[in-house]
Amino acid sequence: MRIGVVHGANLRLLGRREPEIYGSESLPDIEARIRDLADELDVLVEFFQSNHEGEILDYLEDAAPRVDGFVVNPGAFTHTSVALRDALVGVDRPFVEVHLSNTAARERFRRHSYLAPVAAGVVYGFGSESYLLGLRGLVARLRS
Repeated sequence: MRIGVVHGANLRLLGRREPEIYGSESLPDIEARIRDLADELDVLVEFFQSNHEGEILDYLEDAAPRVDGFVVNPGAFTHTSVALRDALVGVDRPFVEVHLSNTAARERFRRHSYLAPVAAGVVYGFGSESYLLGLRGLVARLRS
């Protein structure tokens, strides 16, 4: 089993950007934790990050034939991108939407997700653990 892990806009800034909201772990730190869990679950993971919506859409289309599903932290694209929603539906792979912060407890505009209604699940508010919970959930769903 192979899972694509997608990091959206500004996530390369993790560890430096608003650590009181997003924590002090860097993106490479989080990816190492995901890789460790993937090894434990006996699945392969591949990572992609971009600040550019179109690059993420291209990655999803390119990766879909080789992955079984996606764990996606779309960042701000969560609240703005119908194109990302359509791409995730279009590639016909289950995905879990994840967020480090509790988006429901933040600014009003962060409470709406274009992706949640079409996601297999949504995990938010647990810091980097959100990625791990999302990966566990997706793998369990794919194996059932």
